Amino acid sequence: MKKTLLFADSTCDLSEELIKKYGVNIVPLCIVLDDKSYYDMSEITPDEIYEWADKNKKTPKTAAATFEYLQDKVVPYLEEGNDIIFFGISEEMSTTCNVLRMVSEESQNGKMYVINSANLSTGIGLQVIKAAEMINKGIDAENIVAEIEILKPKVRSSFLVDTLTYLARGGRCSGATALLANTLKLHPCIEVIDGKMDVGKKYRGSISKALKHYVEDLKEDLLNADSSRVFITHSGIDEEIIENVKEQLVALDYFEEILITRAGGVISSHCGPGTLGVLFISK
Repeated sequence: MKKTLLFADSTCDLSEELIKKYGVNIVPLCIVLDDKSYYDMSEITPDEIYEWADKNKKTPKTAAATFEYLQDKVVPYLEEGNDIIFFGISEEMSTTCNVLRMVSEESQNGKMYVINSANLSTGIGLQVIKAAEMINKGIDAENIVAEIEILKPKVRSSFLVDTLTYLARGGRCSGATALLANTLKLHPCIEVIDGKMDVGKKYRGSISKALKHYVEDLKEDLLNADSSRVFITHSGIDEEIIENVKEQLVALDYFEEILITRAGGVISSHCGPGTLGVLFISK
């Protein structure tokens, strides 16, 4: 019997529990350390990435999985006549979606719908969960994709970065800027706008204090969001800080679910430890 199956690349940053709950097949991106490549989360963890990066004073590179790997992962399901909806990290940041489109041409049976999420991390995850809920309601793949395309511009993704060291190592800001920001305890807010990362407001002080003001600044938007769920996604940070952010969201008495996930290797490679974001869908 024909099914609609969900696939997403590993940058969706959904927890194992959510992956299992919503039946998501994860396609890992690659983390490249010098000349060796590892599949995100299955072959390397964020903590191992941090250890390598700090030892070598470098930021890892990231890359899409190979055509052959994706072919083996996806085509058998298409050959069974299933429809696949694939969610990929923004095409402004990766070639993953294009590789999947090429893979889909290898099958003459099922159909693959490749969605450029125009986002990253649980900004993708929010879209994946909405698609899963529609599958459970019996909506067909074509109509799900149409609904997601309407939803995509409403996804709000932002992160507060603890240190600019990793962004500087990756060439996304200068070493001098990183040094000054770290010295002054400045924490930039990285926002996803039109599929690209942009720098928003800068917060000063400890990361805990900065995050408190960051969530306060989001309050109006949060109270005008889809109340189904909100994500707190981090790259490794003190549990007390996560709990403080959660308490601020609980105090709003608005969201049905407050989900906490840890970012995988892609976000962690570029932003480093101590990064935390609040992600949601606007009405």
